[in-house]
Order: sequence, then structure tokens, then C-alpha cells
Amino acid sequence: GDLGPFNPGLPVEVPVWLAINLKQRQKCRLIPPEWMDVEKLEEIRDQERKEDTFTPMPSPYYMELTKLLLNYASDNIPKADEIRTLVKDTWDTRIAKLRLSADSFVRQQEAHAKLDNLTLMEINTIGTFLTQALDHMYKLRTNLQPGESAHSQDF
Repeated sequence: GDLGPFNPGLPVEVPVWLAINLKQRQKCRLIPPEWMDVEKLEEIRDQERKEDTFTPMPSPYYMELTKLLLNYASDNIPKADEIRTLVKDTWDTRIAKLRLSADSFVRQQEAHAKLDNLTLMEINTIGTFLTQALDHMYKLRTNLQPGESAHSQDF
């Protein structure tokens, strides 16, 4: 693509892949996103722990961005270890909530679920389990319905 020209010392917004590439070649210093701050992440973590539902995250890619930026530019991010811990705590809280929600969903034999404020990565972690559970529930329901021939089988 056509990028640049870049002026030395002036911050510029570029795609993450380019920022990491330039950082690896020691051509730039990365500035973390606004939300990647210890105080803000503590607020997000505490809010997530308080609420029964999923709270909105500062970025739909918070986990991916944190991992990339801390792996390749932790020297440019103040309190990188604390940030890593806070994001991991938030992730663990959200995944625990998601597992409880999925368990409740399956136990109550629901037909649909509302996935507000979940990121794609979070949905992806539970996706296989949910699709298999729904498939089994469907098969059980169709086998229990009266009026079906006793000789029919799924192939």
C-alpha cells in the first residue's frame, strides 16, 4: 500500500501490523491505546466483576491488541506487567461468566441466546461447545416428538 511519508518525532496512526513491523525494525516507538492504562483497566475489571451481564469492552479486539502490543512493544508501555495481569483477570472473569451462561442455556434447553457485549474471540472460545450442545438437544427433541415412525433414522 501507499503509506507515509512519516515525519520523525510526530505521532501518526497506522495499522497495527505496520506499527509492529516498524517497531521490530526499531524505526518507531509505539503509543498504547488510551484504554491500555492501569487505572482504566482496573475500573473495567471491577465493573465486570460487579455486573451479572457482560459489560462493553474498550475495544472489540482488547485481548488480541494487548497480546500483540505487550509481546512486541512492552518497553513502550508503562506498567506492562500490571496491564497484562489486569487484562487476563478481566478475560478470566468474562470467560467464567460465559461458561455459566452457556451451562444455564443448555440446562434450561433454550432455543436462542443474546450475546451482547461479547467479543469475537470470547464467542469463539465457547462456540464449539454450544453448537455441539444445541445439535444434541435438537436430536433429543426430534426423537421425543410423537407421531414419528419408529423405524426412521438419521444418516
